[in-house]
Amino acid sequence: MSVSAAIRRPRPSRLIQPVSAIAIAVLLLGIPFWIVVVTAGKDQAEALNPNLALPSRWQLLENIAMVFEDGRMLAALAGSALVMIPSVLGVLLLGSMAAWILGRRRSKPLAFVYALAISGIVLPPAIVTIVLLLRQLGLAGTSVGLIGVYMGMYLSTVIFFVTGFIRTIPVELEEAARVDGASPMRVFWTIIRPLLTPVLSTATILICLYIWNDVFYALFIVGGRLDTLTLNLFQVASSGLYLKNWHLIFSYIILMSLPLLLIFMLAQRKIIAGVTSGAVK
Repeated sequence: MSVSAAIRRPRPSRLIQPVSAIAIAVLLLGIPFWIVVVTAGKDQAEALNPNLALPSRWQLLENIAMVFEDGRMLAALAGSALVMIPSVLGVLLLGSMAAWILGRRRSKPLAFVYALAISGIVLPPAIVTIVLLLRQLGLAGTSVGLIGVYMGMYLSTVIFFVTGFIRTIPVELEEAARVDGASPMRVFWTIIRPLLTPVLSTATILICLYIWNDVFYALFIVGGRLDTLTLNLFQVASSGLYLKNWHLIFSYIILMSLPLLLIFMLAQRKIIAGVTSGAVK
């Protein structure tokens, strides 16, 4: 065997770490997913104690149909969409415009504003204060109040992602547009916003995931007044319909996860591009 061939051949010890990492990831992600799917395909007796065993007879479609008919999913889906879509659009718009200013102008006051803006990533909001404030504003128990809470919570995420990305965009593009007489808003919409598509796609899927699966803030702010998927699942899982019926609960979880799964599959390339080019930088 030649020396060059021996150098090119990877040593077995070098393969242990990546193979171990992949195996751990498969176990951590694959086992819960497998339990959800196989339990959703069982009948009530077999699903009483969720495990890794296959069902004696698959009835996944029957369970999903039962959940869709008896679980009020259409109304809950409309409620989740009513809250999530305006929240995501509003936080992307305001966050990207704020990040453009923070990423282009360098000064100590703006550096302090940037630090304050992204502090929401690590500082959890106080739910008691939020509820009291919404009551004073007359927005408690309304979808508008919940949308405002979500926008305030996740504005830091968008600013953090987009600011780093904007700093990689050549400033000469904006200067050329200003020389041609473009206003600041026109520069943003025609030059900056199209370039932000990858990083905004990444922020979109993350914020959609947070809002779609949120039950804590929705329960305290609009609980009992607006139906969302997570609130509906919490209510029906505590009622007689789904009590200890794990096959129906997991079927509901599968249905609830499908919209975000489709969004991720359609925007996968842009999400990965946003992570590698914007968030890391």
